[in-house]
Amino acid sequence: MPVRHRLLAVSVALMWGVNFTAIHASLQHFPPFLLVALRFLLLAVPAVLFVPWPRVPVRWLVGYGIGFGTLQFLFLYWGMAAGMPVGLASLVLQASAPFTVLLGATFLRERISATQVVGILIAVGGLAIVGSHRAQVAAVLPFLLTLAGAFGWAIGNICNRQARPQSPLHLTMWMSVVPPLPMFAVSWVVEGPDRIWDSVSTAFTPDAFPALLGLAYTVLIGTVAGSGVWTWLMTRHPAGVVAPYSLLVPVAGMLSAWVFLGETVSPVELLGGLVVITGVLLGSVRLRRRRPPAAVGAPPGGAHAGPLSDPPSGVRRARAWAARSPSRSSGG
Repeated sequence: MPVRHRLLAVSVALMWGVNFTAIHASLQHFPPFLLVALRFLLLAVPAVLFVPWPRVPVRWLVGYGIGFGTLQFLFLYWGMAAGMPVGLASLVLQASAPFTVLLGATFLRERISATQVVGILIAVGGLAIVGSHRAQVAAVLPFLLTLAGAFGWAIGNICNRQARPQSPLHLTMWMSVVPPLPMFAVSWVVEGPDRIWDSVSTAFTPDAFPALLGLAYTVLIGTVAGSGVWTWLMTRHPAGVVAPYSLLVPVAGMLSAWVFLGETVSPVELLGGLVVITGVLLGSVRLRRRRPPAAVGAPPGGAHAGPLSDPPSGVRRARAWAARSPSRSSGG
């Protein structure tokens, strides 16, 4: 994976880390299921009107929309609305990385090197350090909901890997067509029309401005920019190479929560973050196979040494016979 692609992966981690604070701001005004529907509706309308079809199999686009768009954010928003802290949510959601590696190895038959396995284990160990330190501040249900969102993200990763779009941004935009209808239906049944109307009718009041600002960040930065770059990387590298970079998201997420919301980061959490970074960098390394050494007695250039190498004796005899024989022209 080239250095510039690594930097792009890190930038996506930063976008998505700050995105958790933006989601928190939006949840202060909108109910979670309605918020998911609005998030993707704002993308689906311009996608249908102005964005060309990404020319990918429909099944992978729908799978990407269900996994990455619907399942991930349904459970994440639900978990955060139920009391999952912003920093801890950004941590638990990164369980998508080992989920993605597991799904990639199971369904795509992607090989995982020993170095990658060690890197993933180190990164997961770093997550365990931070998670064990902060587990007392979150109930079991929000944790499980966020973990379910991580599995949805992993499903989306595999689907966009298989889609292989010529334009990742077009796929990201058209993926947004999938979540709105089912999420509006869930919101109508669970949250009710009264709550929906109340949040929508007061959306443009001064009190709702932070929520709208958070929604704008989520749509433009978290989804269009972040998901577009992420999809572009997933189409060019194996899922097991790109996915570990998502483990950098909780580092940015906890720092963002500390800056904007006052959530503290302890020395233990900082240590866990450093362990995560180490594991990500190690887990993204794919060792190239070394060429086998040339056989004893073979010419320096190997089997394809070039014109200066001495051809085998059989070749020399064939060339001598051809030189003595009369040339043949092709028949009309």
